[in-house]
Amino acid sequence: MSEDTIRLVTIGRLIRRRRRLLAVLTVLGALVGYGASLVFPPRYTTSASVLLPGAWEERELLTQVEIATSSVVVDRAAAELDRDGAGGGDLRDRVSARAADGNIIEISGTADTPGRAQRLADVMVEQYVTFTARVVADTADPVAAARPEELRQLVLRTSRRITELADAADPGRTVESVQTRTELAKLRTALQEAVTKLDQAGPAAAGTGLVVMGPAARPDGEAPPTRPHLVAAGALSFFLLAVVGHLTAARVNRRPRTAPEIAAALRTTPLGTVDVPGERPAHRPGEHGTRARISRLLGTGTRWDAPAPRASGDETGRRLRYRRVCARLRDRLPAPRRLLAVVPDGDVTALRAAERLAAEAGDDPRLRVVRVPVPRPVVPDHDDASGALVVLGAGDWTTEELTGLAEACADAGHEVVGVVLADPVPTPAARAADRPRDAAAPALAVGDGTTGGPA
Repeated sequence: MSEDTIRLVTIGRLIRRRRRLLAVLTVLGALVGYGASLVFPPRYTTSASVLLPGAWEERELLTQVEIATSSVVVDRAAAELDRDGAGGGDLRDRVSARAADGNIIEISGTADTPGRAQRLADVMVEQYVTFTARVVADTADPVAAARPEELRQLVLRTSRRITELADAADPGRTVESVQTRTELAKLRTALQEAVTKLDQAGPAAAGTGLVVMGPAARPDGEAPPTRPHLVAAGALSFFLLAVVGHLTAARVNRRPRTAPEIAAALRTTPLGTVDVPGERPAHRPGEHGTRARISRLLGTGTRWDAPAPRASGDETGRRLRYRRVCARLRDRLPAPRRLLAVVPDGDVTALRAAERLAAEAGDDPRLRVVRVPVPRPVVPDHDDASGALVVLGAGDWTTEELTGLAEACADAGHEVVGVVLADPVPTPAARAADRPRDAAAPALAVGDGTTGGPA
């Protein structure tokens, strides 16, 4: 897994083999989301609209949006709500405004109840309109306000004078008179257009004529994120974090899994893999107590990234595998001798495989099974044994643990002649008829883990 590309089939295998743990974490995430919904009360949002008559440019509309949410308008709205008993407080994070199509400013308010949200939006619109009108009234210059009217009167007098000049000109008798009448008509038209534009730009330039387009609507639902949103987000986030965590752990996992890797860590030669009927234990060898029970309950003891176990064959095929391993072991020995079958303490699958190997090997070579604790390995000394055969399960031990096991064998004066991997395969309930007759009573006893004994 550490060097493989993550594919959908990998994620599917993860979900299938870790479904209990993922289900527990998903429920935990949902509970966290529910708890967050209790900490953060529901929020309701509504808005009211204000129409700005006349011609407005985009930058002018943006200016009005800033005015609608300015500190002056917000503070006045808060004071108004406090007087009404609606609770003003800090409104800066609860109000917003935007420019919509058609010169419309939408002012929104958010509160913990529908009534307060509606009241907040209406008060904000009211204060915005009042503030804008007051700004126009305070900045108005009486002299400047009278100038547009004076200009209109001047344009009217000029237009009448142009008409009089056109009537006084000699109509149609000379070319010069026709040109004069034409120029006067153009001048009169230009003046009338200027007055029309002045009338149209007057309301917008003065900033008056704001129209409130009705009260804010009462919200009929919570503003997101609602409680279902938080619960779903918590469940989904915990599920995704669990999946990503498993994939990351599999990427960084450096436990040897293949026979060449394990043999390299033990500085020996792989002799083969034997089948052991039965499921792999639901916890790592050496783990006991509450932690092991929780691991079995959640299904975290079995490696999810390991290939799917092969179906168990018949007894004849299994016996053939054991005999081939014994034949390879004899080929590596110059003469028949006695060996220690070293099994990591707690590896039940490897222990069963070692007992079966001892029964199949008989006296050539003669094997004595000993269990060695991996955290602090101590291999027993035996005068009549001159070598060690390591039997263990793949993927359960780190390189450092395997190296320590090999060093313990060397300290006891035993050469590691080979390593055999025990592979658990699923099988129906064991039946007495399926067991070999010579395996019912193993030829060798099992040692106590550290003392051993003569064969």
